[in-house]
Amino acid sequence: MEAADSDETLMLRYAAGEVRAFEILYRRHELKLWRFICRSVSNKATADELMQDVWFSIIQAAPRYQPLARFTTWAFTLAHNRLIDQYRATKSFCSLDAVNETGEPWIEQLAAESVSEPLQQTEAAQQLGTLMRALEQLPSDQRTAFLLQAEGDLSVEEIASATGVTFETAKSRLRYARTRLKQALQEMA
Repeated sequence: MEAADSDETLMLRYAAGEVRAFEILYRRHELKLWRFICRSVSNKATADELMQDVWFSIIQAAPRYQPLARFTTWAFTLAHNRLIDQYRATKSFCSLDAVNETGEPWIEQLAAESVSEPLQQTEAAQQLGTLMRALEQLPSDQRTAFLLQAEGDLSVEEIASATGVTFETAKSRLRYARTRLKQALQEMA
């Protein structure tokens, strides 16, 4: 089995019993899906739980899988639907400033892990914090559309499919999200 196989081919192979195909799919998409979920719920523990639910759903659906869309579109649709279920169950949103096990905002930890110099770490943490606050201010439908594109690399058509709206609605949500983020970032700068 080639690591260069398409996601759809890998999923079909997994459905036929090739566990290695699932391992490749998981490695390819684990981080993107987790970031989408985590930035949607802003809590690592909840994101980890939802991530497990999504991958469990993928495993359960494998025998019935039909490559009618890109695998990523399908996987992010599952993630989006699981997030909706979570929001309905909790009816509250976690703060994007949630703290990690050491009591630090996890946003700062993520930013610090990507750079090495203290000044760069501080600037990166400030920029990421600003972006996360701006994302938090977006209406949930716009935030979801933006994160599906930013984290999932989904096209407007795929976002529409994943969220169950028309192409024009998805396009508008992205446009409004970008405009609001730009305004919020300019105001916070």
